Order: sequence, then C-alpha cells, then structure tokens
Amino acid sequence: MRHALALDLVDDPQRIAEYEKAHERIWPEVRDHLRAQGVLGMEIYRLGTRLFMVMEVDPAVYSVQAMAEASRDNPHIQRWETLMWTYQAPTPWTPEGEKWVEMKRIFDLSTQ
Repeated sequence: MRHALALDLVDDPQRIAEYEKAHERIWPEVRDHLRAQGVLGMEIYRLGTRLFMVMEVDPAVYSVQAMAEASRDNPHIQRWETLMWTYQAPTPWTPEGEKWVEMKRIFDLSTQ
C-alpha cells in the first residue's frame, strides 16, 4: 500500500540544507522504528519549501494509529521529531497539531 504525504519547510536556505543533510543518513533508531512499523520504503522529494513523501507500507503491519503510539513512546523518535520540527512548517492545509498530511490521489494511470 502506498501513501503520499506533504509538509513544508521553513523558508531558509541554510535550514533547508541542514534538513537535507540530516536525511543523507538518518539515525539508525529512526530507520529501525520505521521498518518495525511496517514501512517498506520511503522517499522524500522537495520543490522549494514543499516536501512530498511517498511511503510504501505493509498493510498487515502498518497503521497510522500504531505508528503514532509507537512514535510517542520512543525517546529516539521524539528527539528526531523535535529536531525535524525546527526545519519543518505545516502546509496551509495542515490541521492544528499535525505534521505530514496525507494527500488525495486524483489520478491513477492504471485505471485508465
């Protein structure tokens, strides 16, 4: 199963460069956490300050709620998220208190 999510970055070239540098090699605890939650693959793309994430998950393992609970209870993930939030900003459409927001698929070539 594939998820597409969006988030913005703070509009500061130095902060954006730092964010990209942090993702050249993420912390092993973050990598292991994602895999343990059923994330099979993850890619993040950037255009200006807009981020786009594609996440492939194992639907037998992954759930948004389980991921949120496991993240909340993991001090490594909490440190990572706190650090990342210094670079990130909500999109204009992001509900209060949320970060990455699921995007609505509007086209799928395979259905044509």
